[in-house]
Amino acid sequence: MESEGENQSIKLTEADQMESKETQFKSSSEEKSVSVHETENQSENESQRLQSEALAKALSSTLTTVIKEFDSKAQQTSTSQDHLSQSLDRLTRELDKLLEDAPLPFIMQHSAKISVVRKRVSSLNSVLKSVQRRLDNIDRMLSVGASHQHQQQQQQQHDKATTEHSGLQ
Repeated sequence: MESEGENQSIKLTEADQMESKETQFKSSSEEKSVSVHETENQSENESQRLQSEALAKALSSTLTTVIKEFDSKAQQTSTSQDHLSQSLDRLTRELDKLLEDAPLPFIMQHSAKISVVRKRVSSLNSVLKSVQRRLDNIDRMLSVGASHQHQQQQQQQHDKATTEHSGLQ
């Protein structure tokens, strides 16, 4: 009887060992599965981050080009407006001289029209300069924002590298 009891005890011990090995194998497999999922998630996050950065760079490049073109056109318009304003001033002075010499009603009418046009041009010139200042402010804010975003990305990469390095030790 003792040998049967011992046999049953040995069988139970072997069964316990087998069950323990199966549990360890399952646990190891689950850990590997979790590790694979974590790696896949990290790769997916990195891929999304890279795509976001590429999109941000493309948008920034496009906006920079558009803003530079607009600035160039606005500068040309401003120069043209200044030239027109100077020409109108010269014309007004010449008309004033003409009026002093011969104050005709016809000349007075045209002189008044030219004065109205001159005021409109001056007003448009003021608006144009105001718009140009605003665009310069927007451009400056975008430049500062892009610089700040770049610094944040560098800090995040540094933090990530530090975290990964400390995780390896």
